[in-house]
Amino acid sequence: MVAAVALVAGGDPPTAARLAVSMTALQASIGALNDLIDTPRDAGHKPGKPIPAGLLSPTDARVVVAGAAGSGILLAVPSGIATVGLAVVVLIIGYGYDRFAKGTAWSWVPFAVGIPLLPMYGWLGVTGLLPRAFAVLVPVAVLAGAALAIANARADVERDVAADVDSVARRLDPERAWVVSSGLLLVVVLAGIATLALAGAAPIMLAAAVVAGAVIGLGAAVGRDADATARERAWELEAVGVGLLAIVWLAGIPLAG
Repeated sequence: MVAAVALVAGGDPPTAARLAVSMTALQASIGALNDLIDTPRDAGHKPGKPIPAGLLSPTDARVVVAGAAGSGILLAVPSGIATVGLAVVVLIIGYGYDRFAKGTAWSWVPFAVGIPLLPMYGWLGVTGLLPRAFAVLVPVAVLAGAALAIANARADVERDVAADVDSVARRLDPERAWVVSSGLLLVVVLAGIATLALAGAAPIMLAAAVVAGAVIGLGAAVGRDADATARERAWELEAVGVGLLAIVWLAGIPLAG
């Protein structure tokens, strides 16, 4: 998503690639810390994870945490201090999830806050500023982040019960979690299409937004009563649809000023 947003913002391919690799490195650091913290719980529950499987030692994981974080920040430097600052914010939110929010009923909050940072990172990394239209994008992206986090928690609910780990899906129960997640995604899709229409976006952009909405709807439908594996694929499909909708929205909305 970051690369696509950077290209929409007018960046050249090398800049878009640099920002995408930067964000990938930041996420790799967050993921490595997550695996490191989860090592005791993953043993016996998730033997395929890198550390329980013996693919990485805890020391290796610490090296990845530090090295990926440093690489991500260094790759942000050519885009200016604001982008570097945003990279640090991404790490703080991700580490906060790993250390404090994961395994609690509040695990959706870092997702809700973090998802809007992806388009912001791509745009800010190219232009050095954010247009007024982001005042619409950011709150809608917060809803999308919350919805995806709840859908992700539904995919893991059996494993969380087995490991006695709390989550928003357990608190709501899987059915109500599906209703809340799907309802939030419906608001996101309708808001995206409506604002494109009100802004006079080209018909092809409206059609693309409808397609993205259909992808999101398909994910919600597939994941309602499916098993854990299918629910995992379903929330990933929803995430792809949300990413497509964000890109279409940024490409179709007048962003001057």
